[in-house]
Amino acid sequence: MKRLIFRTKRSMVIFLMLLFPILSIAQVVTGKVILFEDKEALPGVNVLEKGTTNGTITDIDGNFSIHLKSPNSTLVFSMVGMIKQEKRVNVGDKVDIVLQPDHYQLDQIVVTGYSTQKKSDLTGSVTVVSVDDMMKSAENNPLKGLQGRVPGMEITANGNPSGAATVRIRGIGTLNNNDPLFVIDGVPTRGGMHELNSNDIENIQVLKDASAASIYGSRAANGVIIVTTKKGKEGKIKLNFDAYVTQTFYNNKLEVMNAKEYGQALWQATVNSSEDPNKNNIGYTYKWGYDDNGEAALYDMYLPKYLDTDKTMLTSDTDWFDAVSQKGLLQSYNLSVSNGSERGDYFFSLGYLSNDGTLKYTSFDRFSARMNASYHIIKDVLTIGENFSVNRTSEVQIPDDNILDMALKALPLIPVHTVDGKGWGGPTTGMNDRHNPARLLYDNKDNKYAYWRLFGNAYINLQPLKGLNLRSSFGLDYTNYYKRNMVHSYKTGTLNNDLSSVTLGGTYTTKWTWSNTASYAKQIGVHNFDVLAGLEMYKEEQINFSAYKDGFLVETPEQMWPDMGIGTSKVTGGATSYALLSYFGKANYAYDNRYLASVTLRYDGSSRFGKNNRFGTFPAFSLGYRISEEAYMEKTREWLSDLKLRFGWGQTGNQETANTAVHTLYVTDYGMGDPTWTSLNGTSYDLTGKGGTSLPSGYKKVQQGNPDLKWETTTQTNIGLDFGFFDQKLYGTAEYYIKKTKDILVQPPYLGIIGEGGYCWYNGASMENKGFEVSLGYRDQTPFGLSYDISGNISGYRNKVTKLPSDVENSYGGNGKGDNILGRPINSFYGYIADGLFRTEEDIADHATQNGGEDLGRIRYRDLNDDGKIDDDDRTWIGSPHPDFMYGLNIELSYKNFDLSAFFYGVNGIDVNTYAVKSETDFWSINDVRSNKGTRLLNAWSPSNPNSDIPAITALNENDEGRLSTYFIENGSFLKLRNLQLGYTLPCKISEKAFIEKFRIYVSGQNLFTIKSKNFSGVDPENAGFGYPIPTTFTVGVNIGF
Repeated sequence: MKRLIFRTKRSMVIFLMLLFPILSIAQVVTGKVILFEDKEALPGVNVLEKGTTNGTITDIDGNFSIHLKSPNSTLVFSMVGMIKQEKRVNVGDKVDIVLQPDHYQLDQIVVTGYSTQKKSDLTGSVTVVSVDDMMKSAENNPLKGLQGRVPGMEITANGNPSGAATVRIRGIGTLNNNDPLFVIDGVPTRGGMHELNSNDIENIQVLKDASAASIYGSRAANGVIIVTTKKGKEGKIKLNFDAYVTQTFYNNKLEVMNAKEYGQALWQATVNSSEDPNKNNIGYTYKWGYDDNGEAALYDMYLPKYLDTDKTMLTSDTDWFDAVSQKGLLQSYNLSVSNGSERGDYFFSLGYLSNDGTLKYTSFDRFSARMNASYHIIKDVLTIGENFSVNRTSEVQIPDDNILDMALKALPLIPVHTVDGKGWGGPTTGMNDRHNPARLLYDNKDNKYAYWRLFGNAYINLQPLKGLNLRSSFGLDYTNYYKRNMVHSYKTGTLNNDLSSVTLGGTYTTKWTWSNTASYAKQIGVHNFDVLAGLEMYKEEQINFSAYKDGFLVETPEQMWPDMGIGTSKVTGGATSYALLSYFGKANYAYDNRYLASVTLRYDGSSRFGKNNRFGTFPAFSLGYRISEEAYMEKTREWLSDLKLRFGWGQTGNQETANTAVHTLYVTDYGMGDPTWTSLNGTSYDLTGKGGTSLPSGYKKVQQGNPDLKWETTTQTNIGLDFGFFDQKLYGTAEYYIKKTKDILVQPPYLGIIGEGGYCWYNGASMENKGFEVSLGYRDQTPFGLSYDISGNISGYRNKVTKLPSDVENSYGGNGKGDNILGRPINSFYGYIADGLFRTEEDIADHATQNGGEDLGRIRYRDLNDDGKIDDDDRTWIGSPHPDFMYGLNIELSYKNFDLSAFFYGVNGIDVNTYAVKSETDFWSINDVRSNKGTRLLNAWSPSNPNSDIPAITALNENDEGRLSTYFIENGSFLKLRNLQLGYTLPCKISEKAFIEKFRIYVSGQNLFTIKSKNFSGVDPENAGFGYPIPTTFTVGVNIGF
């Protein structure tokens, strides 16, 4: 019996031993954690079984394995810098987890100028940009991807293939250059961002107020944008390939008249002006008369088969917008490899981008290469490194900024080509003298510029003591710009050019920056402080040349070089330079993580100013109060995660004036070979010092020097509030600022009686901006696994000119009689108020006289001073180009392996001047009477169309309706779906079988729809004139990581 019991126990033990591994396996959940932005594996992620202390961390490949204590549990995934995520699992599951970066985490490290800070310790106005959001737009300029995403930053651009954009931070603050300062890997530059490969960017910060930007002193008045490029990370070697192809479409085309419609409008205009329509000299023959009511009636019209007597041009019906446009194609390919270890790290990338624009023969190409590396020579003590990029960009630009204006004005009768297909169509006798826009684009196709840029820095970092850091960095920004512009001979109708020519131009610029800083950080109990002191030297040198030659017998790109021409030669060239010397310091202090303070001082000297005012001092300070960290807020911490009040004040400078502004200038003026020049234009400046009163030196004075010239100074006061609720699920900021600029550099016009050389730079204007910025977002995850992040921002400002020198008060608008720009926004519109049309004889009889131009169907202007006549004294301020507010809305959704994002961008309350377009779509006779017009003119006022708001068609502009009035100033508000993207990431368990760490494919569209004011008469309020059209785009892309 005992033996039986023993055998039974032994069998049970053996059975349990065999069963235990099976039960252990059954209780295991495995998986992998990857990063949302680039789908790379995330090592070091904490994986915790909710409600227990049971947990693990992911390995170097992002993999994890955890033994559950309960068959059905919830796993919590967390990591510093990432949004915490929960996942319901069952035993035996294998799950893929995607963590998103927490751009609003309070412990996030932010670059603020020569140093870094925790986001929770910031006291200035700094916006941290989501690079992932920026990358969702298929743009070759990273700045365009930021449009509408940073409150207070206005980015304007058209559809130019190069992606060039204009950036304004907190409005216009000066009458001169308003561009912000860019700092890339610690090297300051004013260079274009469209040369920078977006795939190389790690993070971007925007310093908006003076307390944040004053560390950059003399160049920070317009704000600072800090860009940090990617570095290698510890772990396995990372190999990434990113590519996308984008089709671009010119959808917002202006509707213009075809040949029949143009003929009808021509007939109506001449009849309304009591002229004979059959004397048009264009080729139209009309059969017309008067009906029983005495109204003119058109019965038929005829056109000749050929426009010219040589019968080389068939009468056509050309849509010139179609003739100059095409479907564009944008391609981008990027390859990078990176790695890191305890001894150092590296990041290497190659990129190629090609963009064929929506206007024919226009294109932009960019090759880029980057190498970032650091080497820890002595661990935690001595590090050396470098960040360098080489870019080559080339572009075929449009030959004339008004190419679309030419497409509108070109008559539809004219063919693109002659009958043989070899020549170009053109105007004949009686037509306007506008060039064939298709020919202009074709002849320009080889006029491409080439631009090389070497940019980066090398540095050494020494930490001899704990907390003490010494750094020296030498930055270089070298550019080489070259362009050849060929002008071909041509004959298009009555227009011809027999003289072919070529112009070669080059500009070589070298900028170097040597920065040396010492910083020290220390914590003593609840006291945290850090100090920074630095010295920086900067120099910029530029050399330019130009060579011209004409008279080419063979007009091919291979032959059109100066040594092949037989005509006139001209050569010019010059050089300029300037330098800066700067001393700066900064101190930050935090008490118990509650009370924060920062003080900055910069002392800048510029060679652009005379010895009397060469140096300028730019101080700043800011304070912060983390209310949420107070003891009395203890009970709120379950729902209030952050509440911080900020205040900042500071001064920054602007030295964006000519390098020679303080000097008196003389230039050569030789008369281009005219033998009578010496006697007619000789000057008597004794430049050689030999004496005499009649010295035809060949020089003339063009500028009077001003040794007292000094810095523009911008003083800014900022108050802000940062808040977060429910562990930062609900987050946002609110700010209000006052920005005042004084001593603005101006070069006013001068009276002729002063004589030559009357131009002079001096300080004499002031401007003020007051504005607000608000951002708000909410993010969370639903129980069924849908993650979402919805965020928006809104900002606005009010601008006014507060001071101008008396001799230029009337140079920026007004009537010259005391009603000037002072107290109003810069660039405001000044003109007449259009008060509808004269629709009845009573309207005419009851209204003031308009110099004989009043007639039925004509614009009625308001008599503001009630003197019974319309003249200059009836003008007033009729609009502002500054928006009331700008806003953006971003929606991010992700579910399992799918992600969807949508971004909306809008501008409200902005006035735009539509004269350039509307003068051609609504009027026959304002300018270019013989040019084609827009189809809106077909709906012009007439006795049979009395409700129209478009003036009657006339061949004469007797009412002077080209004067600036509210007829041309329109509401340019709009809302655009700027970007919509859908992506899918292949599950790791599938991609890993192909040795691929990540594989994501996506499709996206840009500018998919626009909501605009119902009263806006154009096609795109964002591009209200004839700028390069902003295209609608569709993109297919892929991200692969190995």
